[in-house]
Amino acid sequence: MQASDSTVDPAEIAKFEAMAAEWWDPRGKFRPLHMLNPCRLDYITTQIAAQFGRDLAAPAPFAGLRLLDIGCGGGLLSEPMARLGATVVGADAAAGNIPVARVHARQSGLDIDYRHVTAEALAADGEQFDAVLNMEVVEHVADPLAYLTACHDLLKPGGLQICSTINRNPKSYMMAIVGAEQIMRWLPRGTHEWSKFITPDELFDLLSRAGLDPVDRKGFVFNPILWSWSLSDRDLSVNYVTASVRPA
Repeated sequence: MQASDSTVDPAEIAKFEAMAAEWWDPRGKFRPLHMLNPCRLDYITTQIAAQFGRDLAAPAPFAGLRLLDIGCGGGLLSEPMARLGATVVGADAAAGNIPVARVHARQSGLDIDYRHVTAEALAADGEQFDAVLNMEVVEHVADPLAYLTACHDLLKPGGLQICSTINRNPKSYMMAIVGAEQIMRWLPRGTHEWSKFITPDELFDLLSRAGLDPVDRKGFVFNPILWSWSLSDRDLSVNYVTASVRPA
């Protein structure tokens, strides 16, 4: 199966290919992800450690775990996971992202298996993982349920998926579209389509219909005074993240 034979939206892929070379510039078009990354990693590492009984203070705490970073981009999450000892496959439907990710991994001395491939193609090949990172992708696909079903199939029984996206409400439109794209210009105009945003309840329903067991959700909240992100148990009004498990 080729990368085009899937739920990917060609227009969405073209947007990110045009920005591929800027992935590792913390002041470039992916500045919002660089700012958000410590908060994302806090949630991801805590959830994986809890699911698999790992001590994050130990050397290489994720050793022995096979992890998929779907929609890996330039590798902003793949690289930290590899440093924690996981065997990492980074997959992206945008071909232009993969050479960028490979070069940076080599420069960082990391062995990461980057592939231009879709979740559906990996599932069709019978690939399975202990954990799947599915971060800021589901709002860009053509068929969220089919995509999440492929992600379910990629998990081993008892495996963990971390999935983040953007809520759909007037506040998210003002923050993610007007604020991030039009005023702050953190992202090019048109990066997101508000109509594709997914509410937390909708995502939990989609995860359940895909065969996963949703076990947690939290908000990513931006503080414009401290200019930093934090996790919130209550505020899922814009950016949020979920954890779900494939039943054993």
